[in-house]
Amino acid sequence: MSKRGRKPLGKTSTRWTPELAYAVGLLATDGNLSKDERHMDFTSKDKSLVITFQNCLGLENKIGKKSSGYTNQKDYFHSQFGDVLFYRWLLGLGLKPNKSKTLGRLKIPDRYFFDFFRGCFDGDGSVYAYWDPRWHSSYMFYLTIASSSPAFLKYLQDSLENLTGIQGKISTGGRGSLHLRFAKKDTQILVKKMYYADSIPKLERKFTKIEKIFRINQSHNIGDKP
Repeated sequence: MSKRGRKPLGKTSTRWTPELAYAVGLLATDGNLSKDERHMDFTSKDKSLVITFQNCLGLENKIGKKSSGYTNQKDYFHSQFGDVLFYRWLLGLGLKPNKSKTLGRLKIPDRYFFDFFRGCFDGDGSVYAYWDPRWHSSYMFYLTIASSSPAFLKYLQDSLENLTGIQGKISTGGRGSLHLRFAKKDTQILVKKMYYADSIPKLERKFTKIEKIFRINQSHNIGDKP
């Protein structure tokens, strides 16, 4: 007679690919591991990003909607799936339940780090630009990653310094979060590394914004073209 209990499903591949690394980046920022040691959830306002997440992991489950912690409106999309073996694999990388303030160093292969970093950026990153009011010919732009965990941002900072020589700066953000911020020159280096091919998974909205910023920069002959 067989023993009852949770049966490891093993539906999701754990073989490293650019798609898997990108999905892990999304989980590290906007994802969640349930305390039941089986289910994982990825939530975003961008339905297209949730679809991309599912495609990266080969998931076919229904995309649901849920409310945020600040409103009662179901304006967020989410994908929840169960896979005991994949859950355990994520734990082995360093992900954990209730990770927002405790996430630290992860075991991401260097070869796939920038796919992972692009996932982090699409999950909890932003890019912005402005003309410096002191010198109207000076066009400034920055890339940032937000997190409530200083150890996780330090891990990203150390990894990027090791792989590229750039470091960025960790500073305090809003609502108790921290930001790892990269100035103009370092942002150009990162973008080249993050978007190394046309076919890679990405959030088109953010990529389009980056392209626009770089076009403005180039049209004024400010800095190098990415």
